[in-house]
Amino acid sequence: MPKKAEKKTSGTKAASSQANTPRKTTKAPAARPRGQAAGQAHVLAEGMAAPAFRLPRDDGGSASLKDFAGRNLVLFFYPRADTPGCTLEAADFTRLAPSFDALDTAILGVSADPQAALQRFRKKHALKVALASDETLAMLNAYGVWGEKSMYGKIFEGVLRTTVWIDAKGRIARIWRSVKVPGHAEAVLAAIRDPLS
Repeated sequence: MPKKAEKKTSGTKAASSQANTPRKTTKAPAARPRGQAAGQAHVLAEGMAAPAFRLPRDDGGSASLKDFAGRNLVLFFYPRADTPGCTLEAADFTRLAPSFDALDTAILGVSADPQAALQRFRKKHALKVALASDETLAMLNAYGVWGEKSMYGKIFEGVLRTTVWIDAKGRIARIWRSVKVPGHAEAVLAAIRDPLS
């Protein structure tokens, strides 16, 4: 009888702990220590080779770093599909997609959302940029964009809004951290258009 009581208390504690996170992340506790060793926040530096990745895309296919070899790639990491800031960011990159394309630059949005959520996100907002899902957190940790956040006084783990420009040689040309959405897509486009600015 005492053993059953202990089990119940333990289960309640675990449920309470998960309730403080905005998204169910059963793999996050295991992924974070690995990330601390190999991909903790802000370990990327301009000039280094971009970490390889392969992720499922919203269209049912997949996206890998090799797919973009020989051209620029803008990765915009966003916290959660269909939230106001993330919707504005994806819409801005969509609006400017032809201008990025003219500079031989592909755009890929990455979040920890499941593939189905990305499909709904694209359809609802008529997004024209590719979206990829990293539910395992492997790429998010490798790029140092999964970490501790706070909202309304609560601490939780999630995607740190970050943009990474990878050049045609597969090297990191520029990193934007702690991104403020308004005007950001325009700033990224301006940087690619005039790298010395």
